[in-house]
Amino acid sequence: MQLRLLSSVLFAVVLAGCTAEADPSSTSAPPAQPVDVAPVLYAQYSPEYTFTTRLESPQQVALRPRVSGVIESVEFREGSHVKRGDLLFRIDARPFAAEVARLEAELNRAQAALRQARSEAQRAKRLQGRNAMSAEQAESRLSVASQRLAELGSVKAALEAARLNLEFTQVRAPIDGQVSNAFITAGNNVQAGQSVLTSLVATDRLYAYFDVDERTWNASFAAVKMNSETEAQLSLAGNHDQKYHGVIDFIDNRINEQTGTLRVRAVLASADAGLRPGAFARIQLKAEASQPKIVVPDRAVGTDLKSRFVLIVNDSNVLEYRRVELGRREGALRIVESGLEPGERIAVNGPARVGPGMPVAPRDVKIEAQDLTLVAQLSKPSA
Repeated sequence: MQLRLLSSVLFAVVLAGCTAEADPSSTSAPPAQPVDVAPVLYAQYSPEYTFTTRLESPQQVALRPRVSGVIESVEFREGSHVKRGDLLFRIDARPFAAEVARLEAELNRAQAALRQARSEAQRAKRLQGRNAMSAEQAESRLSVASQRLAELGSVKAALEAARLNLEFTQVRAPIDGQVSNAFITAGNNVQAGQSVLTSLVATDRLYAYFDVDERTWNASFAAVKMNSETEAQLSLAGNHDQKYHGVIDFIDNRINEQTGTLRVRAVLASADAGLRPGAFARIQLKAEASQPKIVVPDRAVGTDLKSRFVLIVNDSNVLEYRRVELGRREGALRIVESGLEPGERIAVNGPARVGPGMPVAPRDVKIEAQDLTLVAQLSKPSA
């Protein structure tokens, strides 16, 4: 009796176990992972390139005296802006004034000598006409008159040079611009053409020269001309938030064979505060032609051993692996050259907590376009 009861119990247990294995509803499926999902951006994109440069003034002058002498006075405020013709230095003019006075007296003597020689030459002609003077004597007087005329011309030239030297004792600004400090002060002797008194730089505009490699130029800037008013933005070292605007006004006539680069220049109005010749700066230049491109958040891109990829969300809300070719990074966004189509949805936060083949619960979010111009969003192409 007891053996029959034990057999019945064991049979009931085995039957219950088999029933549990056969019932698929007894094992619950894992819940879908919540994931931020957004359609990729499809936007007009012009790549922006950055080049380094140092600002240059279009005119720079190392001011040297034209005459030697002693500095009598400095006539400008150091660091100030001056106009062309403003007096900057005075050199002791007394030796030069004395030379002018001497040559003026010499000029009077030469003029008197010329008058006398001409008078004697005319008298010789009259006497020769009456056969009262030999031809040889008359010819000699005419020669003396010619000599006196040449002497007068020589004295006039020397007097003009002396007057110029006297004028050069006043050293004036040759250009409009900003003057540096006085390198040589009053009481010091200076040598003509050698001593540097100060320096001036023109400040009405500034140049920024930079080199563009020929591959980049041909791909993005081939249509740029010197008169096309192509805009360039400039920022100074340590102050990237302040932007200065200029235009391309010079493109070199040949590519440098040694470096494979093309010399380009942007011109900027220096009325903007903070721009000085010699300053290190960065030039931002946008490509002329824009093209529609796929754009995704940079954080949506994952990396495996071979390539870059993103996770797309299919119609069944399951993640799929998609290999992509990436372009430039623009802030928090990344340009995708190939691998995605307009309208496709991606896992915005990338493969941080999820992977291919996982079912997800999409949470719709929006990708910030920053300053990109969006193209009409297309739907995902149907199969």
